Amino acid sequence: MTSARPDPGPPTARPGTPAGALPTPGHPSAPPGPPRRTFLTGLGLAALTACLPGTITPSPARHGATAGARPAIAAPGSAAGRLIPAGAGPRPAQILDLSTWKLTLPVTAAPGADDSDGPWAAQVSLPALRTFSLPPYFAPTGDGTGVQFLAPVDGATTPGSHYPRSELREMAGPRVPAAWSSLVGTNTMTIREAITHVPGARPQVVAGQIHGPSRYVAMIRLDGNRLYVEHDGRDVGDLDTDYQLGTVFQIRMVAAGGFVSVSYNDDAPVGFPLRAGGLYFKAGCYTQSNPRKGDQPGAYGAVSIYDLHVSH
Repeated sequence: MTSARPDPGPPTARPGTPAGALPTPGHPSAPPGPPRRTFLTGLGLAALTACLPGTITPSPARHGATAGARPAIAAPGSAAGRLIPAGAGPRPAQILDLSTWKLTLPVTAAPGADDSDGPWAAQVSLPALRTFSLPPYFAPTGDGTGVQFLAPVDGATTPGSHYPRSELREMAGPRVPAAWSSLVGTNTMTIREAITHVPGARPQVVAGQIHGPSRYVAMIRLDGNRLYVEHDGRDVGDLDTDYQLGTVFQIRMVAAGGFVSVSYNDDAPVGFPLRAGGLYFKAGCYTQSNPRKGDQPGAYGAVSIYDLHVSH
């Protein structure tokens, strides 16, 4: 496990200061390299400056990893994003197949979101999700090849969690939650992704899950540089003991015949027995910290997803 210096918190800006850029991970085919400044691409300067207040400062890389730049983060609960009209630029749903997903955000309101749920995290369902983008929390990466999921430690949470998330939840249809059994069929989620940033004081992010009716069943969890599988609060096996931020990897989670296996790239899978129903997949960024854990407001976790497929 590694330690890191706390994030300095979000940059401040004078009223009217132009917006900053999204943090941009490297292209998925490129190896991790030295820290680089990001630039405004993808949705275009005009769209981003309309959505994001503040400026950007580089974030320090840890152990040679590409930590990426700190974005200007809108205040939790603000509706910083918008529905992007057809032809205005790439949308997340044009990069990933979101036809069987619902999105949970680290803000309490957003254009096109489901009916307000008071102080809790906003959710976006189909059909609104087809045209939805909310920089920097849910938006195309700068090079347009993936979708960025970002959750600041002081973001809005769901009723059952103390931690914020920008995360997809598997659905069986519009407004119909998925709920399958590990004893029936072969249930598979494959993600090609990169974890691009973690909070400084508690550098932990979850980048994929199998969830049950009341709690998670399996998590793909990064703690410092250690990427591993967690099941019911127990560490059940390492995936990468020296993961470098920004490195693209593939996860395959398979639940079949009362057993779950999790493979990392071409390595032998980590597995454990599971006989349960009411299950569903989740993918995105579930930041495992908040200001009570010592992280400054505005510190954040971020994950970029380049491919996402589910089959049953």
